[in-house]
Amino acid sequence: MKILQLLMFPLWGSGSGTYTRKLSEKLVDLGEQVAIVCPEEKKLKGVRIFNVSLPFKVAFTGHPEWPNCKKYSELTSSEITKVTEAFWQVIRKAVEEFKPDMIHVQHASMLLWMANYIKAIYGIPYLVTSHGTDLLNVSLDKRYFALTKDALCRAHVIVCVSGDTRKWLLKIFSKKYLKKTRVITGGVDLQGWLRPEKIKIIDKKYNLTDKKVVIFSGKLTKPKGVKYLIKAAPKIKAEIFILGGGDEKKQLMELTKGLKLKNVHFLGYFGKEYVNELKEFYARADVVVVPSIWDEPLGLVVLEAMSSSTPVVASNKGGIPLAVKDNVNGFLVRARSAKAIAKAVNLILKNEKLQEKMGLEARRTVEEKFDWEIIAKRFISYYETAYKNAQKNQCLGKNLPYIDINREKVEVRSKKLDYR
Repeated sequence: MKILQLLMFPLWGSGSGTYTRKLSEKLVDLGEQVAIVCPEEKKLKGVRIFNVSLPFKVAFTGHPEWPNCKKYSELTSSEITKVTEAFWQVIRKAVEEFKPDMIHVQHASMLLWMANYIKAIYGIPYLVTSHGTDLLNVSLDKRYFALTKDALCRAHVIVCVSGDTRKWLLKIFSKKYLKKTRVITGGVDLQGWLRPEKIKIIDKKYNLTDKKVVIFSGKLTKPKGVKYLIKAAPKIKAEIFILGGGDEKKQLMELTKGLKLKNVHFLGYFGKEYVNELKEFYARADVVVVPSIWDEPLGLVVLEAMSSSTPVVASNKGGIPLAVKDNVNGFLVRARSAKAIAKAVNLILKNEKLQEKMGLEARRTVEEKFDWEIIAKRFISYYETAYKNAQKNQCLGKNLPYIDINREKVEVRSKKLDYR
């Protein structure tokens, strides 16, 4: 089967990018053909990428690959049109050249509108995965509401990355979508995140021999709550490393300076070229902290840390409790509480047996529940069902409509179209 994925952001640097990348790789491993439309110049083995050249960089909440990018909720109507046109030109080309059997849209936003239109023209079915930040965007800016709601109605399945994301989507749009929603979390490459044997490299590079290490990895944006980890730092007897970039970095560094902290270190964004060092950091860390202050879906950072047999201290918010079980493989703490973060982190740092036990439980949890192969097979079952239904409705086959991608106006040459 040919699956075309639509993504608004690069394949590296964000949760949805990693989700799309890892899912695509596993689909290819399982024998599917995959192409991705996204603003990405890097290559992905076995996957065809249709790069989108945007008029400017724009994200929902910020993006480490795009420092100082615009926000979708702050765009003018004219700017939204420019971004939409840039994506549409490439999506049309991808549909013509790749000829997908199924479209998988990442984020319930403007690319979903285009999948809806493609279905009307070609009869190609689509499903969508909501990652949460798309819902935050539509909550901030109602201009994205109507077309998104209409496109959700025509999606084969609406996938949400956590139960909280599902509740939020139904609250924003309509409870009538309940029966067609499913929860499929992100996953993790279990082999790729095995604990490295040579973590002494990190010790030598950062002078960490015999020292306790705590890390945060992710975008430095307000919803991530990193300032509460920094405020907890005076009470944490360990070296704290902040791995990531974003529009909050300057304020966080100023906060660190104002508190006169010597144990907090900003290392910047670890992109594709530094992925091995990132894995070594996860393995070297005694604790990984995820101090989110919003109802975040289950972040892939949580799963990556757990795959490295590292305990996680995380906010009891959103989809995080799907993986982190309090006092079993980590600790869940009250959001916005530096005191709670410090207490939980110190409990682990002071007790090596507890740390080892939680680390083993963390690894076992991801092995049992968050393997990408299991997740990819679930998606394949949805793809196949949608494709079969489309064939029954005579939406696919020999009489596909023709689109001249060199013309601004879409030209349809088929009578067998599905406008439902």
